[in-house]
Amino acid sequence: MANGFDKWEEKHMKWLKYTLETTTEATDLIIDMLGELGIYGVEVIDKVPLTEAEKKQMYVDILPESLPDDGKAELVFYISDGAPDEDSSAFYNSGTGIENVATFYSDELIEKIREGLEEVSNFADIGSGAIYISETDNVDWADKWKDYFHTFKIGKNIVITPTWEEPENISESDIVIKIDPGVAFGTGTHETTRLCVEELQKYVREGSEILDVGCGSAILTIAALKLGAKYAYAMDIDPVAVKSAKENLLINDITDDIAKLEVGNLLEDKDLCEVLYKKQYDIVVANILAPVLVPLTPVIVPALKEGGYYVCSGIVKELADTVIEAITSSGLELMSNTVDGDWVCLVARK
Repeated sequence: MANGFDKWEEKHMKWLKYTLETTTEATDLIIDMLGELGIYGVEVIDKVPLTEAEKKQMYVDILPESLPDDGKAELVFYISDGAPDEDSSAFYNSGTGIENVATFYSDELIEKIREGLEEVSNFADIGSGAIYISETDNVDWADKWKDYFHTFKIGKNIVITPTWEEPENISESDIVIKIDPGVAFGTGTHETTRLCVEELQKYVREGSEILDVGCGSAILTIAALKLGAKYAYAMDIDPVAVKSAKENLLINDITDDIAKLEVGNLLEDKDLCEVLYKKQYDIVVANILAPVLVPLTPVIVPALKEGGYYVCSGIVKELADTVIEAITSSGLELMSNTVDGDWVCLVARK
């Protein structure tokens, strides 16, 4: 039976529309930063001309004449003003007004976004960085993105399928990975995830042991295990991501004895590093952001076996050189530099 809070939430649930003013230069970095905060489905509004490939995907006879690119962009996303967890129901039941609830969560979120923008500003011009908030009607924004996530193939035989779809035309050689990303990054549709999966196809061998840093939905962990790895240790700084990862492991029939998941931050937790260094791995994969990969790379190297491979992505082309420098200065040999659109995936060997 629904309690009073459930009924109140169903009747009064609203969504907050956030509009962030920035530049086209910083768009990708900011979207990835928002992803680290659990914010997805970001709409980009800019005047960047469409590519020929994008034009072909548009079902219109005549395209509107585009305005000159002024370098400005707006990023729009929606956040529920409802309680994010069970403990928050007490906040509502205390008699606090909806306006105060929205302000409470908005202020906390904006503070985190501003911290992220400050970090991004070290690598790109973010423009004004102004954030505007407005309230919108109750719309199923949380599930709307599912309309655009369907079964697709990576490489020769990796098939990524959402849990709400049944894949068709599957061959015996296909490796099917079921994913429900929830609010965790990693459906496989993003260039960086695809690049990492393709590199794992090249380097994973039967019996390989994998370290997945910044695992998100655990899509890379699952891919490695299904490609023949015997063990994977995956971690993320976000407890919500780790919860999503655990659910995806279960969906793919992966048991605790071959996959360990943990909430942790290798850049801040020395005890975690000491535990990590007790074992070395054949492959370390890190699909994060370039500003994180630079300090993270030397921390990860001791966990890599001699002759092991370091696969990293989440790198915009403009920042690839800074990550390459971190890789080579950590004693690793750069093996490949693969570009897909605006994104780069690097592979190095110890």
